[in-house]
Amino acid sequence: MNPWIAKGRQWLVGAVTMLVFLVVWEAVVRLLHVRPITLPPPSAVVDELSSEWGWYLGHTAYTLLTTLGGFVLSVVIGVLLAMMLVGSRWFEHAVYPLIVALNSVPKVAVAPLFVIWLGTGSEPKIAIAFLIAVFAVIVDAVHGLRSVPQDVLDLGRVLKGSTLDFFLKVRLPCALPSILTGMKVAISLALVGAIVGEFVASQRGLGYVILSAQGTFDTTRVFAAVFMLALLGILLYGSLAWAERRLTPWRRA
Repeated sequence: MNPWIAKGRQWLVGAVTMLVFLVVWEAVVRLLHVRPITLPPPSAVVDELSSEWGWYLGHTAYTLLTTLGGFVLSVVIGVLLAMMLVGSRWFEHAVYPLIVALNSVPKVAVAPLFVIWLGTGSEPKIAIAFLIAVFAVIVDAVHGLRSVPQDVLDLGRVLKGSTLDFFLKVRLPCALPSILTGMKVAISLALVGAIVGEFVASQRGLGYVILSAQGTFDTTRVFAAVFMLALLGILLYGSLAWAERRLTPWRRA
């Protein structure tokens, strides 16, 4: 079967499933006369978004920028740390327990500290997004760097290249599928981190929209912001999935 036809069928099934879900949601709310403050119908959410689409788009763009900032930092620093962990047994024994301990700390608990240290701008949101996302990158990158086939390692030793060349030309390409997998997990976590940061202290972003709407019991606005978050998460994850298919074509099968 043509891969484009197969992919189109997958998208069609997903779209039909989502449409059926929305139709059932609308019908249940109307038939049971559920109050909008409890559960608004999808039509009300669409009306909310269409009436103030520019306002929602601005807040979505702010959340997107902070998410990407934390994500890029997590990838760069996470891959560098993974290379150091794999390359030095001493560094692994000294630093890896600290990384695990930091990951075990609830990020909501330390989020106010980032506001104290970095202010109320975009910096604390980026820092929290980075802190939440980086561990996934480190774990998958370390797994990939250590999963290089033994015959490839032996070939690298026979060619007698430098340690840096061996990492860049042998280990890193072989670890790319695992790194990309970690990146797909990290992008979702970075979005969560950005929202956590906006919950703590922000005047912009979808997290701020949700928090302010919750304070006025505007459930429709909460659902509208959540819908934009879901759409943003799908687009970010889909972009990385597309990049993974292009960068690792041998894994398509």
